[in-house]
Formats: sequence, structure tokens, C-alpha cells
Amino acid sequence: MQVKAPTPHPSPKHRAVLGQLSDMDLRLLQVFKAVVECGGMSAAELELNIGTSTVSRHIKDLEARLGLTLCRRGRAGFALTAEGQRVYDETLRLLSAVDAFRSSIDDIHRRMGGRLEVAVFDKTASNPAAHIGDAIALFASQAPEVSLQMHVASIPAIERGLIDGSFHVGIIPAHRTSQSLVYADLFAETMLLYCGARHPLYGTNHAALTWESLRAYQFAGLGYHSPNMELSHSTRLPRKATGFDQESIATLILSGRYLGFLPDHYADGFERQGLMQAVLPAQFHYRCQFVSVLRKSPQPTRAAQAFAQCLMQAHG
Repeated sequence: MQVKAPTPHPSPKHRAVLGQLSDMDLRLLQVFKAVVECGGMSAAELELNIGTSTVSRHIKDLEARLGLTLCRRGRAGFALTAEGQRVYDETLRLLSAVDAFRSSIDDIHRRMGGRLEVAVFDKTASNPAAHIGDAIALFASQAPEVSLQMHVASIPAIERGLIDGSFHVGIIPAHRTSQSLVYADLFAETMLLYCGARHPLYGTNHAALTWESLRAYQFAGLGYHSPNMELSHSTRLPRKATGFDQESIATLILSGRYLGFLPDHYADGFERQGLMQAVLPAQFHYRCQFVSVLRKSPQPTRAAQAFAQCLMQAHG
């Protein structure tokens, strides 16, 4: 009878030695997160305010602690391994949970501290109706101990981030609603149809144009559910190019090949330079209502609720 040899246990040097998380583990993970998001150790040096050699040593310590190779570094540049990508994803979840725990403890003590992650849809700063800066000033005076983190993201990314807890407050154009989120009106925005200077419609008489005749031209629209997508579907404008933020739509319009909608305040600079033109704005326009968004459950932190109140106060 043949006896099967027992399966050898992996030697300790090949096994992850991570047991309970310590403060040092969290610090190493924060360094790793900064390296990934900065695109390398040299770039992370400025973000972390420590030397490159120290950053490198921290990454090596983390790899030893986890028993994994997290990244490749060398002349070819910095790149995550497959294991490094998974560890990065888990790091984001862990650090978000740690921040949420700290915020909850602050809530218990009836104080506001920790970090507040605020996400805004792009190209709002130039809107004269948007007073987000005023809201930030109000909040900073009320909660000086809170570290404010501002993000710019797409509508679906902001909604997902609010639901999973990576964002605490969102500011987006109103479209469909979610039962998991709470909305409050803030300000409005006017969207006009534009063509670039090299487009056939530029400088011509637009009086005879209709929504139907516009279908003869190629249209650039946002590639996710939004007021922009709702309008293009209802008017049956053929989307021949897709952008995922206002900057990409503007770039497509500037090519002279596509029509597209942009906020009038954002497009104003391009118009004054003669780079694009609004197409029959009295007819081809729509209004966006911007809203603040919080998640329903678990209950938003005191800091998130306070920031939402500052938004409401700033927008009167």
C-alpha cells in the first residue's frame, strides 16, 4: 500500500504574519495608500512629508508584514501587482471604516472632529449661483477641528460613495432619486447647446433649426444617467461621442465635430475666445437643479449634517 506523504506546512517566511492590527499597521497602510494615489514613492514624499528612503522602507515593512509583494518599482516606473491592487482596495475600505469609527466617537462626545469627505460634480466653482465656498467658510468656523477633504466626481461615483460611506456629503445635479439617500435643493444651472469654431453651424444663422434637424449632426453626451442623458434620449439626439465629465464634453465640442451641452458659466470663457458658440440658446437649453445629498442609514455624522446645514444656509 502506498502511503501518501503529508502536505508540508508553508514555512513562516512564506506566510503572512498579520494578526491583530496595530497603530503601526494603520500607518503603513496610510503610506501605501498615498504611494498608490501619488503614482510612486518620490511623488508620495511631498504628500507624506517624509523622505523617499523612509517611504520605501515603510512599503517594504508592509510587504513583510503581509507576506505579499505589493508593487514593482524600478526604471520602468511604479506599478501595483495584482495582490497590491486587492490590498489597496481593502485599505480604502479599512481606513474609511476607521474614520467612520472616529467620527462616531466624536458624535458620542458631542464634538466634531476627524475627516469630512465632500464630493462635488465638476465645474460648479464658476457658477455665480453656487455658494459652496461660502458654505465651507461657515463650516470651518463651526468645526475647526474637522479636516475637510474635497473631491470632484461623476454623479454615479458620488452616489455610490455616499452609500458605501467613502463620501459623507455630495453635491450633484438632481436626476432620479434613491431610497437610500436624502436630497435638499441648493442652486440651479443653465445648460446650453454649443458648437466649436470648426463646426459647420459656427457663425451661421440658427433660426431655422429644430430638435429634429439637430439629429443630422453628431452629438457628444455624458455616458451615465444624468439630466444630460435624459434630454438626449427624450429629443433622440444621436450620441456619437461620450464624455464622463464636463471637461471631456468641452474637449469634444472644441474638436469641431460634435455638438454638446455645457453650463453657460463654464462655456463663457471659450465663447469670449471665439472657440465655441451657443446654438440658438432660446430654444436649445435646459435647467439643472443642484442638490445636496446625504445617506439615510446609518445616520450621517454630526459633521456631515452640519456641512449640509451650512450649504442650505449659504444658498438661502
